[in-house]
Amino acid sequence: MMNKIHLYDKIISPIVTEKSTNLSELNKIVFKVPLKANKKNLKTSIEKIFKVSVTKVNIVNKKNRIKTTRGKKIKIKGYKKAIITLKKGQNIDLTTGI
Repeated sequence: MMNKIHLYDKIISPIVTEKSTNLSELNKIVFKVPLKANKKNLKTSIEKIFKVSVTKVNIVNKKNRIKTTRGKKIKIKGYKKAIITLKKGQNIDLTTGI
């Protein structure tokens, strides 16, 4: 059985942008997750932490990229994000915190 420490290791932070806010109307929530996270582990940990039922998990890998700022090249580290679809009528309030 997983204990609380391992459950919270699967979620780094929620991603709150204009696009993710629009997705929340479709019962979808976006989280930044570790690079080693997979769909099955994310589903079980989110169901246990927030006590909701997850219908679908989509994972997007954001790759490393180089950005030019004021003539200098800056390396921006990539990350993995998970788009979690909840059962209709359920939601997670991100403003309260964990």
